[in-house]
Amino acid sequence: MRKWILAALAVLAAGHTAAAPSDCKLIRIEEWPVRLERNLPIIDGEINGNKVSILIDTGSQRSFVTRSAVASMMLTRTNVGTTGLESVRLDELRIGPAKRKDWNVLVSPEQDFGAQVVALVLGYDFFAAVDFEFDLANRAIRLFQTRDCAGSALSYWTDARPVEAQIQGTGEILVGVAVNGRPTLAVVDSGATVSAVTMAESVRLGINARTDGVVTAGCSIGIGRPALDYWSAPFQSFAIGNEVIRNPTLRIADFTRESSVSQVGGRQAGRFAEQPQMILGMDFLRAHRVFVSNSQRKLYFTYAGGTVFPTGTDRNCHDLR
Repeated sequence: MRKWILAALAVLAAGHTAAAPSDCKLIRIEEWPVRLERNLPIIDGEINGNKVSILIDTGSQRSFVTRSAVASMMLTRTNVGTTGLESVRLDELRIGPAKRKDWNVLVSPEQDFGAQVVALVLGYDFFAAVDFEFDLANRAIRLFQTRDCAGSALSYWTDARPVEAQIQGTGEILVGVAVNGRPTLAVVDSGATVSAVTMAESVRLGINARTDGVVTAGCSIGIGRPALDYWSAPFQSFAIGNEVIRNPTLRIADFTRESSVSQVGGRQAGRFAEQPQMILGMDFLRAHRVFVSNSQRKLYFTYAGGTVFPTGTDRNCHDLR
């Protein structure tokens, strides 16, 4: 994957060097127009000459093709060892001018996504070889290469000091945050429509279903993920880096439960000694301009406007069936 990204996209780098301090060269290798469907980031591409919609999902450790896309394109499924999983070979994947041939990718069941059907989910395995930026206010995702940028802030779009957070672990974008002053681990997940704290973490913070102010806050339905009911509750504070939000209303969800779907496209139990207790989803990403530097293992971001953690609806997953 790394060789494909760097080789197939490097030809696009000429003339796209962004401003950065000292000798740092921040080279834009691609910019993808993004549209938001059900508050999820979707780009256009082609698989074997068929135009498809692609979900950008940094919370998924692996990229995968949906089962309905496999059927519609008549792709041949192959068992992956004795895991019970299946894979297919894509003769050619195109995103803009970049292409990859003969890519074996996993197959996942598909959940309802309304009128918009996603064929391919690009997980973190795709993005791990590059630096990339979420500029959702301008409906864009940009991919970068860096040269001689150690020690340089990569928030090229502003002269103001950005918020910084160290990326921890491998295979995901894990960052340290604090909820009600308690340090915990969060995963930056563009495949999650909203941010949420785990049930277990909220209980540790003294918040449960009987706490005053806890109400139903909607249902999350995504590709390759089980439907999840959300509740919302008043918290004292949320902090990441030097950004502090006082008295936020945060969602609570049981998103650590295991499923066969999550083994394909989501988190895999036991991969990390410490599991994240919070998801930073699309509400967080839409309220910020975010630069994910895999080369420096850092997250840079600035506030872009809007409510970081908006409140939800009173409908649960049962109401949507």
